Amino acid sequence: MMDPISDMLTRIRNASRALLPECEIPHSKLKESIAHILKSEGYVADVSVDGKTAAKKLKVKLKYAGRKPVIEGIKRVSTPGLRRFAGATDIPRVLGGLGTTILSTSQGVMTGTQAKKKNVGGEMICVVW
Repeated sequence: MMDPISDMLTRIRNASRALLPECEIPHSKLKESIAHILKSEGYVADVSVDGKTAAKKLKVKLKYAGRKPVIEGIKRVSTPGLRRFAGATDIPRVLGGLGTTILSTSQGVMTGTQAKKKNVGGEMICVVW
């Protein structure tokens, strides 16, 4: 697998479009922090880590409004072939502030609004709306 973050976002996108209750993703610390941000922003219902061995799984319970998924779109911004960085003043707003930008900064993974408040920039991982 060349890009595990893109694989995670694709699994979430496909599961939400298929109206599945949850999806399983191979675990990593970065994926777990992205999933916790999605939970804190209200895009997913719950995040849990299953397994104590080397083959941990990240279970993400998806959230729906009726029969419509809460995550309308999720897109990878920075790819392994083309890294995209943004300074603290250059962090883009998604849908005029209705969406969320997730960044990997020197102070950890956080949303774009948190990064602006802390005045730090970093690599733009993905955008969610």
